Amino acid sequence: MPGEWRAGPVSHGPTLMPGQRRRDGGHAPAACASCGRSVDSCLVIGNPGGGSGTGHVGVAVREDVAVITLQRPEKLNALTADMRRELAAMLRRFGDGETVRGIVLTGAGRAFCAGEDLAAAAKLPPGGLAGEIELFHDITRAALATRVPVVAAVNGLAVGGACEMILCFDARIGSPAAEFLLPENGLGLTISNGASVLLPRLAGHRAIRLVIEGPRIGAAEALATGLLDEIVPGGLLEAAVALVHRWTQPGSATAAHLQLLRPPLALLEQAMAAETEAARQVDAAGLARAGISRFLSR
Repeated sequence: MPGEWRAGPVSHGPTLMPGQRRRDGGHAPAACASCGRSVDSCLVIGNPGGGSGTGHVGVAVREDVAVITLQRPEKLNALTADMRRELAAMLRRFGDGETVRGIVLTGAGRAFCAGEDLAAAAKLPPGGLAGEIELFHDITRAALATRVPVVAAVNGLAVGGACEMILCFDARIGSPAAEFLLPENGLGLTISNGASVLLPRLAGHRAIRLVIEGPRIGAAEALATGLLDEIVPGGLLEAAVALVHRWTQPGSATAAHLQLLRPPLALLEQAMAAETEAARQVDAAGLARAGISRFLSR
């Protein structure tokens, strides 16, 4: 489709569809719309911010872990403004240290997330880009404020802000289908979510190439670069939930160590303020609008 990223096949591991017959002759139970697994093991939660929500961000509590799923697969889970608000609200609700042992974020369908919805961004008034970037930044603030591990289960393509918003997560694991792409520079846009600090922290000197050239890298290179901590050949969500369980054994001081080891919020606030200002500048110069227009007319 014009103006869309192309994603390869997704891999969460083997999953039976509702009603599909197992090898032993039985049938699979109904699948949870939020995490894709059996509804028998999930507790599906309503919109944490109140109201009806977008329906594009789902959450299910599975084995004491909140599995948040971006559910807009027909658009590769591209994030609207309301989806970003909902995601930040869910991180705050489930990150209090009292509700669940940890949080996992994943995507439905072939992609993890295509980043900002550029079709919606094209309709912004002049000067509107900075506010959109701030909504991305609030996801980073919410993730760093949690008292539980936050894990990205990258099941496919992660583009732009989708990649940048998980840089502050405590772990990023991916399927072999995981891919990363930072296309902002070529589109006249700028990076967000404190990536100006977090990306060099993870990838070292390779951060400049990742941003300026914007190569599309697969799971193996992402692992070597530091964007992924582990590649999981099958059962990605199970592996993410198991990781949370390993990190939150009874009597552990995980919450305290998360606060000690995570990047300081004050440092990231400075970085995010600079990134917002950079967004204002490319917006005012017309670079962003021209780049988005080029992308949508491809």
